[in-house]
Amino acid sequence: MTAEHNFDNERAVWDAYAESAWKGVADAEPVFRWTQYKDHGPGAELLGEPGTALEIGCGTGRALASLAREGVKVRGLDMSPVMVAKTSERWGPLGAEFVCGEVLDFLKRDTRTYDAVYSIFGAAWFSDPKKLFPLVRQRLNSGGVFVFSQPPAIPGAYGPQGMYKGGFAGPATYTYRYSYTPPVWRSHLLSAGFVEAVSRVHEAPEAGHIGTLIVRAVAP
Repeated sequence: MTAEHNFDNERAVWDAYAESAWKGVADAEPVFRWTQYKDHGPGAELLGEPGTALEIGCGTGRALASLAREGVKVRGLDMSPVMVAKTSERWGPLGAEFVCGEVLDFLKRDTRTYDAVYSIFGAAWFSDPKKLFPLVRQRLNSGGVFVFSQPPAIPGAYGPQGMYKGGFAGPATYTYRYSYTPPVWRSHLLSAGFVEAVSRVHEAPEAGHIGTLIVRAVAP
């Protein structure tokens, strides 16, 4: 199955998300966590000790702000101009830089390299890995890490999964999420030229609840 991305549509999806998401975190402090559960799972140590980091699909920017406070030179990319304006105002004084753009186009044009590239329920979830992963590897310094997290695939539902904005009424704006088993994610990374790749599901704090797929790969 080939997903037919319409980036104008997708920008509308993320602008709407930005408006709703920001209401709940406008006064919140920086925090770095990979899972959807508070105080659960690993933290920024999965990135190693980077001097520079890029977050793709940075959302509200709280993870980037947390790294900035630790002295990391950070850059965040988001498709929504609404989100970028809000994050720049909120976290820019910490030294965090935010850029608006579509991830594949941005990575093709970017001239910087990074010690770490990461995604927390972000662009790695919403981009074709066959296109995204080689571009990420090119932007990493030797030995740099690529880490991403997202919900694990629903059994039997693999590949691109369509998602409408705001239910099933109104303008037909939509985006795609990508879901695979942990071994398939690892295979995509190795095919893209990463030399190490570990993909696993981190269990939820309560049995029977949705876990978190966490994937970490190292550039040659």
